[in-house]
Amino acid sequence: MGFARTCSVALVGVEGVVVEVQADLEAGVAAFTLVGLPDKSLSESRDRVRAAIVNSDAEWPQKKLTVGLSPASVPKGGSGFDLAVAAAVLGAAERIDPRVIADLVLIGELGLDGRVRPVRGVLPAVLAAAEAGYQQVVVPEQTAGEAALVPGVSVLGVRSLRQLIAVLTDEPVPTEEPPEDGRPDAMLAGLLVPGAGIGTGLAADPADGPDLADVAGQHTARRALEVAAAGSHHLLLSGPPGAGKTMLAERLPGILPPLTRHESLEVTAVHSVAGILPPGEPLVRRAPYCAPHHSATMQSLVGGGNGLPRPGAVSLAHRGVLFLDEAPEFSAKALDALRQPLESGHVVVARAAGVVRLPARFLLALAANPCPCGRHSLHGTGCECPASLIRRYQARLSGPLLDRIDLRVEAQPVTRSDLLAQAGRAETTATVGDRVREARARATARLAGTPWTVNSEIPGHELRTRYLVHPGALATAERDIDRGLLTARGLDRVLRVAWTVADLAGHDRPDTQDVDLALELRTGIARGVPATTGARP
Repeated sequence: MGFARTCSVALVGVEGVVVEVQADLEAGVAAFTLVGLPDKSLSESRDRVRAAIVNSDAEWPQKKLTVGLSPASVPKGGSGFDLAVAAAVLGAAERIDPRVIADLVLIGELGLDGRVRPVRGVLPAVLAAAEAGYQQVVVPEQTAGEAALVPGVSVLGVRSLRQLIAVLTDEPVPTEEPPEDGRPDAMLAGLLVPGAGIGTGLAADPADGPDLADVAGQHTARRALEVAAAGSHHLLLSGPPGAGKTMLAERLPGILPPLTRHESLEVTAVHSVAGILPPGEPLVRRAPYCAPHHSATMQSLVGGGNGLPRPGAVSLAHRGVLFLDEAPEFSAKALDALRQPLESGHVVVARAAGVVRLPARFLLALAANPCPCGRHSLHGTGCECPASLIRRYQARLSGPLLDRIDLRVEAQPVTRSDLLAQAGRAETTATVGDRVREARARATARLAGTPWTVNSEIPGHELRTRYLVHPGALATAERDIDRGLLTARGLDRVLRVAWTVADLAGHDRPDTQDVDLALELRTGIARGVPATTGARP
């Protein structure tokens, strides 16, 4: 009779739970029983593990074998337990010392030939192991770089079960043949979800991406874009087709500051679980950008799928930009489902298989036409949409959703003078990005020691009691409240935008002009503030 145990990790959303894998050998009819609430893919590991051990020149024990996954109440799925199950079986059979694997965390899928195939979600799994106090992990060689991002953890990357056995028994480590030159590594297919595409949700490098200088005119919209990036404020761009709304939104990720180390780990964990982390780039350093089609369902936006929910677009855009082009064309249910993550920064998805909490702190950018044909706001262009149709179309963006949008800007039609202006007149992405980084640095210094990092996260109570504006600066906002143009939530958002405008201008705290500009960017009513880009002197 033999017994051995080792550890692996079960993922619930993007959070991991350390699972103890126990193997027990008893005299009796040869059988392999796997218990502990496994799903279909995990139950099939019995055949994969048996074939992998035999093809790795190790003897399969001809006894009654029971493998238990503890805690048994946690749902477990996927093929990432194969390596841990195989190690536990070999430990129970005394092929390897059970004491050597007792404190190891093993993650990886086994092929029938004994090769270790990579799986998704290695980074959040290793993070969970580190938080539980484990210091040694074994992962597929292809994901060793991803696992090494977690500090304080020793990572061993293996290419086959044969290599793992040799390392644990102090035998010469065999070499495994790499893929032939010029051919892709077939085992990397385990890291990608079919149909998701490589790089989905990831923004292009600002040096290679679209430049803000390509946008003609739109001075107010450009300034709103800068304010949105500096304070992570949600943005609505409305206007006729061809005004440049989509061009502006596509350039928003380029002016966002690089992610901090902590933010990079959060974003990488989500993309790793979703299966869209590009091979060879274990750490996401740029703010992600996700632009789903207007036919996207509510489940694809907030998360869903069979079994435990998978990350949706709001989670793929975590710490980045979620752009909804033709926003009124999205279903009402899908749009209203955004209201909760816009406030809380996370989304809770409940399904029959369990409840998952996914991160979703994103910058929402909406683009909308004024009517179905898009010509309602233009003069002399022949808009034939009935007034009732226009009202219904504009009402697709509900009041509660719009109340959560800090900046609402109307993109005006581009004039001939804007199009034929001298090249190089508009500011580039690099220039605007530098100002945004300086404004973010001022906000970070001011918010040091608090749970918040950007102005859009500051609660309204703190804005009204701790972070005060100049005396008399709220006179116009108070009149708008009395006239019903602002709600209580709207005033809080105006104050947040005013602090961002002050940061861009280099002010210690918002003055009357900063608050008036914040009001203009929210209500669309001109307040006599010049709509020029960049910081005011």
